[in-house]
Amino acid sequence: MRLNQLLKSKLHHAHVTYANPDYVGSIEIDAELMARVGIQDGEHVHVWAVDHTSRIETYAFKGPKGVIGLNGGAAHFFKPGDRVVIAAFTWTDEPLEPRVVLLDEENKVVRDMSPYCVMG
Repeated sequence: MRLNQLLKSKLHHAHVTYANPDYVGSIEIDAELMARVGIQDGEHVHVWAVDHTSRIETYAFKGPKGVIGLNGGAAHFFKPGDRVVIAAFTWTDEPLEPRVVLLDEENKVVRDMSPYCVMG
């Protein structure tokens, strides 16, 4: 059996709502968005800046509606208003259709880009 690491989930163009270096590390993500793309509490995620060069890896935890917050050391790489891509991957030996959504400035879904989905 050969495993491939494939994209599982992506929140595209999320907007950072806060950056708090004094909180224990991680990224807080709107719980409804996490459920929509299948990111679990405590899951390893990548966070990539859209408008500058910062890229980090951390773990996700559920937050209130609209929130995308960077905590601990991760907060030094991003500031409120930054656009980011949040991605999660999985190891599998089967084909996988990633769950991908495009977000607006308020972190609301403007388009579901997952295969076989219509505008969300």
